[in-house]
Amino acid sequence: MIERTAHQPSFPQSILMDFRIADTFTDSLTKLSGDEQKAVKTTAFDLQMDPANPGMQFHKLDRAKDPNFWSVRVNKDVRLIVHRSGAGLLLCYAGHHDWAERRKIERHPTTGAVQLVEILEKVREIVIPKYVEAPPSVEPPKQLFLDIPEEILMEYGVPREWVSQVREATEATLFDLAEHLPNEAAEALLDLAVGETPQMPATADPFEHPDAQRRFRVIENIEELDRALEYLWEKWAVVLHPAQRHLVEKNFVGPARTYGSAGTGKTIVALHRAVQLVRTNRDARVLFATFSEALANALRARVRQLIGNGPPNRGASGSAFDDLDRQAAVRGSFRQGASRGGW
Repeated sequence: MIERTAHQPSFPQSILMDFRIADTFTDSLTKLSGDEQKAVKTTAFDLQMDPANPGMQFHKLDRAKDPNFWSVRVNKDVRLIVHRSGAGLLLCYAGHHDWAERRKIERHPTTGAVQLVEILEKVREIVIPKYVEAPPSVEPPKQLFLDIPEEILMEYGVPREWVSQVREATEATLFDLAEHLPNEAAEALLDLAVGETPQMPATADPFEHPDAQRRFRVIENIEELDRALEYLWEKWAVVLHPAQRHLVEKNFVGPARTYGSAGTGKTIVALHRAVQLVRTNRDARVLFATFSEALANALRARVRQLIGNGPPNRGASGSAFDDLDRQAAVRGSFRQGASRGGW
């Protein structure tokens, strides 16, 4: 990536700037050394505090297809890639190589969600004629989405430039293809491949779209940025899919059960539900029970991560069933002993 020093991008002081981080930024940060991570975090904090500071060394990226990508110098080797548009600044990547050349950020023309799109590389094959005996005819693999119209695929979040490749996908190529697509598009294709109909949420604001919220996070202050960068390796352990938020916030009448196959987020929904109940009712006492003490310990850490740096909250606790049995037995024995005049 060729960098050239350019004029500092304008940051209007009269407009409250939207400061966001992308999941690609936190992913890239985990691949750096400890010292490099510290340097990137310091630069990110400085950038949030005062992006117009002349000390911030912005460089225009000449080879980037998206003209809104800028490079910010972290140290001699590491650069922070940011995306500047309107009154918003998005931290996209931190590292050593030319990440921005192959990507662009745009609003999907059909869903309205902001996407980080991998630019499709066009390779021209040179065919050299070679006369050989024709092999026995073999039935070509079935193309999974050939009969689905382009406009329907785009409603599921497939970027326009990837529609042709998606319609040519087979069982053998689907998973490799999905790795290059935005998450909502990849998940929709996997649903379609097994005969299910994906849901299509809609909203007006590009960054408020549920699919956009999966990859871009608004950072309101230094404390939020600090917390977002602190939990780099565990960040996906507490991410709630926007489509499941109604389960967390709904007022149920009586008991409720959430069911789904492995990996669909049942535990995450329960975690967010427990925290939601405690936050909305200061007198609430919420017990999160599971089958394993190790998992119970992990869930306690996740609750602390969700609560963040706020005041300690004693309304939620996690425990394994075996431990609950022991506690109940101890408390029952104590009450029995007390009633007999012992203990």
